[in-house]
Amino acid sequence: MTARGKKTVRDLRRGSRSTLLRRLYFDGPLSRQELGSITGLSGGSISNVTGELLADGLIEECGSVESDGGRPRILLRVAAGRAHLVGVDVGETQVRVALFDLARTELAASDGPLDDRGHDAGHVAELILAGLAEVLERTGTDPGTVLGVGVGVPGIVEQGVVGAVGHGGRVGAGGEAGGAGAVVHGQTVGWDAVPLGRMLRAGTDLPLFVDNGAKTLGQAEMWFGAGRGARHAVVALFGSGVGACVIADGARFRGATSSAGEWGHTKVHVGGRRCRCGARGCLEAYVGAEALVARWGAAPPGGGEKAGLAALLAAAGAGDPAAVALLDEAAEYLGAAIADLVNLFNPERIVIGGWAGLLLGPRLLPGIRAAATEYALRFPREQTEIVLGTLGPAAVTVGAATLPLSDFLDSGGEFPRRADAAATGAGAAAGLWA
Repeated sequence: MTARGKKTVRDLRRGSRSTLLRRLYFDGPLSRQELGSITGLSGGSISNVTGELLADGLIEECGSVESDGGRPRILLRVAAGRAHLVGVDVGETQVRVALFDLARTELAASDGPLDDRGHDAGHVAELILAGLAEVLERTGTDPGTVLGVGVGVPGIVEQGVVGAVGHGGRVGAGGEAGGAGAVVHGQTVGWDAVPLGRMLRAGTDLPLFVDNGAKTLGQAEMWFGAGRGARHAVVALFGSGVGACVIADGARFRGATSSAGEWGHTKVHVGGRRCRCGARGCLEAYVGAEALVARWGAAPPGGGEKAGLAALLAAAGAGDPAAVALLDEAAEYLGAAIADLVNLFNPERIVIGGWAGLLLGPRLLPGIRAAATEYALRFPREQTEIVLGTLGPAAVTVGAATLPLSDFLDSGGEFPRRADAAATGAGAAAGLWA
């Protein structure tokens, strides 16, 4: 029996594979010599591990570069087509399901509008499963190459049994560890302890990972977008509602029950406007897209929030006093709320994303920065830059796909076990596995 805390040869091998895969994924293509210099692994380890990864089809050669007086150095990169990822964004008006390769190229997507049932949990689960079946069928993708399905949801997620047992029995973030399932508390959409993991498990045997949408957005921007390179950051999601992902020393801060980052429900006006959560004076009640359109009151009827915000922007651009005043006030509220983030968390970077944030950002950003400077403590504010996200409105979907990707990289490239196809039903919903 291995002593607790003592690493086995298997652990060391997995760690070396993970280290090289991560470097190649985020910084590749790289030569073996560069990998040795970056990772500190010996030449023998680099040769052995890259040989294994090449044999497994996880990496591939992609050209060469000249070396000083020696033979050309072969470049290596992660093989984009070796595996697939699914990302799901449970948004305000639709459920988007997208299939990606390992290079994050979107191969297919399905947009399922939320009908008059809104965010009814059963309806949402049906849309996710239907979208999953659609993107796999349209691309002819073998489900055995899918590393997992990441789902970004509105609300707080209790991380429990969400999907397949992790690689080699290891439990990853959102991986299976019993029979309780992922439970979602989405107060603003009427979800009270919704067992979404079990609901989805009844319709698929693919590994499942569920997390808050703002946190998936944050992971995407930190890995591939405007947050890259920062160790301390806050990524804000600004859509119909408002949320945030707090990054502390390179890791997402979750809090005791994974509810850290509910920034939209911090108070900016005691006894103020009623929020969707039921409380008064929340930031979301003043700067969320739904609130802005409602407060303006002049949006074209039946156009939805996106059309309403676009009309608000156009009216402000034309000099409409009410529209200008509302957007200026929204910028001040956001700037003051960002000042709170600066004072509380001392981030080096704050990234504003989400579809509404990206739509309104160019207009609001100067006012946001000015208000943050006015309300924050001077020294930490001087160390904090405030920027817009760079991944576009689909960042939540991309971030959701990084949940199984992260587990895959941590494992050193081991494919997860799936549920027995025969158990996809009541047995699978109860957490029974082959």
